[in-house]
Amino acid sequence: MQTWLTINEFSKLTGKSKKEIINLCKEKKLNCKKQDNNIFIEVESMAKALVPLPELEVIEKEQSIAEKTIAMLLTLHEKVLMSKDETINALKEENKFLKESIYSIQEDYEQQKKTIDRLQKQLEICQEELEFCKRKYKLMWGKVLSKADEKEDECLNKKE
Repeated sequence: MQTWLTINEFSKLTGKSKKEIINLCKEKKLNCKKQDNNIFIEVESMAKALVPLPELEVIEKEQSIAEKTIAMLLTLHEKVLMSKDETINALKEENKFLKESIYSIQEDYEQQKKTIDRLQKQLEICQEELEFCKRKYKLMWGKVLSKADEKEDECLNKKE
């Protein structure tokens, strides 16, 4: 994309007089165009006209180094972004696994709780049956024991 400045703007920017700028245009060191009685100078050609050639080569070399550095930084940045995405995906998978594990543990807990409740009810029933059997035993054998005690007492009384 080309950027054009009027000769007055170009003069202010570079500090050169209008005559010097016109001479540079005549020497084809600056790209110029005339439009509506105004002279326009291309900004990009300004560097070639104002900066000496050896200095321009140094700038281009440094620009090449800068471009390589920027390219390397962009590559590193891209790698960091990729590793960040991989890390995020790994964390999502880990969270999914942990969530599923928690649901599984919760289901096991619910089943064990139901089993414990069922076993407690069975234990209560067994205890009630045992108490019933004890009462029945006492009633049944209590009479026999009391009769045996009476016979024993009679036997003891006879011996005396």
